Amino acid sequence: MPEKLIGVLTSGGDCPGLNAAIRAVGKAANSLGIGVIGFMDGFRGLVENRTIRLEYERLSGLLTLGGTILGTSRDKPHMMPVGGAATMDMTPMAVENYHRLHLDALVCLGGGGTIKNAYRLAKEGLNIVTLPKTIDNDVAGTDVTFGFDTAMTIAAEAIDRLHTTADSHHRVIVVEIMGHNAGWLALGAGLAGGADVILIPEIPYRIEDVVESLIRRYRQGKRFSIMAVAEGARSIEEAEAMAEEGASSSDADEDAAGPSVSVRLAEQIAALGHLETRVTALGHLQRGGTPTPADRLLATRLGTTCADLIANDITGVMVAAKKDRCEPVELKKVAGKLKLVPPDHPWIRSARLVGTCFGDGQKA
Repeated sequence: MPEKLIGVLTSGGDCPGLNAAIRAVGKAANSLGIGVIGFMDGFRGLVENRTIRLEYERLSGLLTLGGTILGTSRDKPHMMPVGGAATMDMTPMAVENYHRLHLDALVCLGGGGTIKNAYRLAKEGLNIVTLPKTIDNDVAGTDVTFGFDTAMTIAAEAIDRLHTTADSHHRVIVVEIMGHNAGWLALGAGLAGGADVILIPEIPYRIEDVVESLIRRYRQGKRFSIMAVAEGARSIEEAEAMAEEGASSSDADEDAAGPSVSVRLAEQIAALGHLETRVTALGHLQRGGTPTPADRLLATRLGTTCADLIANDITGVMVAAKKDRCEPVELKKVAGKLKLVPPDHPWIRSARLVGTCFGDGQKA
């Protein structure tokens, strides 16, 4: 019998690298004499006590596999739908199942929402360790999240492909990229893909500045333009209205009716600049498929460090990537916090120096 037993779950949106992280946690734990079980479909599996054993055979072949063999959901223990639309606080059931299984720790793989839910369970006395996962790269306390590099690669490759059709038809193509509150993905993919305009939530835009930059390109003999637009990008007017209401861009997205920001932008560009414009929304393509080597490496480093920490009775932490190291950060220091793109970030500076427009009237 193993000296310790831990549970693992994946919660929130799926992304490349989850299976690599499950594999790393499981194999490293087994090597350290720790037994591992997986909960199916996120926190719901914990509440409903649906588990599988994560032994060596089940962990084989996961490194390059996208998605998550454990399944995932966005269910929260303290607000879980039960029997229809009604929600109940199922935290006591989650805690009871943790103790019934005699777990020594629970490992939660997920982004900001998962970390908040995991921290709530930690305050109930559970030994919790989280691993930072999200294509948005917006988890505080870590240099990077696994899933981000793969999604950025997919988005940049899409921009590469759109260059040829934009050039052939002399069009403006608006590429909608995921990111409600943080613009890391649109910024990184836009910079790597050579987008002419990048719009992110952290830098509100003026449509007049965007249109002016596009027209200037045509006057310089450029026959097309590519715009990388985060789904949470907002105009200065929208940002001011949201600030007055105290809302986030994700709140606005949930409440908004009508076309997406990219569709609205395309309509405004066509109307104000008389430029033929098309929209491509990448959507869930950014979350799918095989993780890049960088994400496999990161997930493996985080997962093995997680097992080491548990073996040494260190819990109540998130395993963070810090330069060339992985180290624990207290959950209370990162739960509920977002890592946004700072206006003076080197990527912003580089983009401005190569002539990228952010719609704010500023230049390098």
